[in-house]
Amino acid sequence: MNRATCLQDHRMEKFESVLRRWERKDLSAHEAGEILGVSERQFRRYRRRYEEDGLDGLVDRRLGKASVRRVPVDTVMWMLDRYRFHHIGWNVKHFHEHIQRQHGFGWSYTWTKMQLQAARLVSQAPRRGAHRRKRPRKPCVGMMLHQDGSPFAWLEGVPPLDLIVTMDDATSEIYSAFLVEEEGTVSTLRALLEVFTAKGLPSSLYTDRGSHYFLTPKAGEAVDKEQLTQVGRALARLGIEHIPAYSPEARGRSERMFGTLQGRLPKELSLLGIHDIDEANRYIRDIFLPLHNEHFARPPQIADESAFVAVDPASLADILCIEQERVVARDNTVSYEARSLQLPNSPARAHYVKARIKVREYPDGTLAVFHGPRCLARYTAQGEEIVSAPTASSVTPCSPPSRRGLSDAEHAASAPRRPSLTAAARGVPSPGQVGTKKRPSGRTKKLISKKEEKDIPSAA
Repeated sequence: MNRATCLQDHRMEKFESVLRRWERKDLSAHEAGEILGVSERQFRRYRRRYEEDGLDGLVDRRLGKASVRRVPVDTVMWMLDRYRFHHIGWNVKHFHEHIQRQHGFGWSYTWTKMQLQAARLVSQAPRRGAHRRKRPRKPCVGMMLHQDGSPFAWLEGVPPLDLIVTMDDATSEIYSAFLVEEEGTVSTLRALLEVFTAKGLPSSLYTDRGSHYFLTPKAGEAVDKEQLTQVGRALARLGIEHIPAYSPEARGRSERMFGTLQGRLPKELSLLGIHDIDEANRYIRDIFLPLHNEHFARPPQIADESAFVAVDPASLADILCIEQERVVARDNTVSYEARSLQLPNSPARAHYVKARIKVREYPDGTLAVFHGPRCLARYTAQGEEIVSAPTASSVTPCSPPSRRGLSDAEHAASAPRRPSLTAAARGVPSPGQVGTKKRPSGRTKKLISKKEEKDIPSAA
């Protein structure tokens, strides 16, 4: 017995009970209609049918007839076959949006879900747990960014990769997303450089407590905000507040976003036959993210305001990088990560032996050696010098060259001396000598006494 038949039998029993009370004049026709949930006029129709045909007159005449709005069988079979052979494993929402966009499918999401569940192609969603109160969103863009990485089998036939995502808290708009083999300092700085160059500097960054974000002295306790990581150093230098999350529930907004991405992005990449990381990153940047943001991003509470602060993109590269201190060896080289960086000859200084310098590793893998604010040289990821890269000239001449065979080194040309502000004007005679007697220009530094001068024979 289906639900419609069961409800009809219950309605008949209720009508007989109300009809007997009406016949005893315990109820009026209007009151009887209210109990049955119909109008007084409809109650009189039911009574007339009951008197003519009995209970058969109360049967709903729509039962057993096809609805005029019924979906054609061919459409139902096409939709089920499409999911079974081409989109198996997709969630219903993603599948419904895809066939709407690609094939002009006009039936509702609820109907599609019920048909797929009836065909046992998808299972019903489990019952949700206890409600957890959500943290309110920030009122305008740029006040807080979320950044996290999600390991998952994003590409078919490829080992699990990490998807690095940077998202705005106010709108859930994804500003940056790309695949890497492993999440770390380099991938984090790369994502921050992309977002800060395009949008500007945010007020705060919300992340987990990964070792590349924070140093946690003891597991499960608070992070150490005094000993900064490379990411913490860069954010502190830019004046951006770095906020740690102490539970997955605290990052609920980004965790739900990753659930959506894991259900959609791998299916899209597999459908297009994309199995290469670089090709997948181009698809994510150019096609997937604009469609995702258009569908899932929401407007901020304050649309006319932005907390992003404009910044010079050229200065970001020297901040959002790995920076480590080294000491120059005796052969004028610097050791960095199993690579030997040979410092070139410099017109400002003969050598940098035992000098403390800083090596900067940029997100693209290139290196640079700095002595103070001055860039000495730039190198490829393999440690080969990039000769064409310009370096900043020295502001002041450095220490004189060493006497150990380095006397031929070139010195920086000194600037021409400016005239004194107290020099005599043109045409004005100089004042007379005041004070001690001026030494003759022909006299040597060694003075000769008058007695020695008499003993020297005069020239013929």
